[in-house]
Amino acid sequence: MNNPTSFFRASLSLLIVFLILLGGIYPLAVTGISQLIFNSSANGSLIKDGDKIIGSSLLGQQFTEDKYFWGRLSAENYDAMRSGGTNFSPANPKALEAANARIDALKKADPDNKAQIPVDLITASASGLDPHISLLAAEYQITRIAKVRGMDPDDVQEIINDHIDSLSKLFGDPYVNVLELNLALDRNDKVSKQ
Repeated sequence: MNNPTSFFRASLSLLIVFLILLGGIYPLAVTGISQLIFNSSANGSLIKDGDKIIGSSLLGQQFTEDKYFWGRLSAENYDAMRSGGTNFSPANPKALEAANARIDALKKADPDNKAQIPVDLITASASGLDPHISLLAAEYQITRIAKVRGMDPDDVQEIINDHIDSLSKLFGDPYVNVLELNLALDRNDKVSKQ
């Protein structure tokens, strides 16, 4: 018969080896490789304005001022700690109420705009943190933003065109990151005031 002590020693030795390999060496190697090759992604895809961290290109933020592009509705007010959708079906009266409230807000902010409102401006995403809007949703907001900021609408369109996600041009409907657009608008204001 085999000695139980030798089984225990073998098991303990394997535990220590795997603990060192899988609990130390492997995580350090993966972290090191990701920092070298995918530094921005590994650190949360942070967007900075100078040295100040403004947000992440992966998480939406709430913008309600007329001078900014507005993102999608968020059931959790863009709180990353409470990510999630409403789980309302399209037939749920609360979903219709939220969509109608957003339609009213968009019409109030830009009463002369008679274009059809893109669906992503009046519906929430599944996560409630979607940082992107479609190209149509961005272009719908051009007249309001140009008017409030005293800009030429063509200049706002140019900012949108400069910020279309390059992969979205190739694979599907073009979209833009709302935070990056709004930062570009603010940078444009600083440049024009100098």
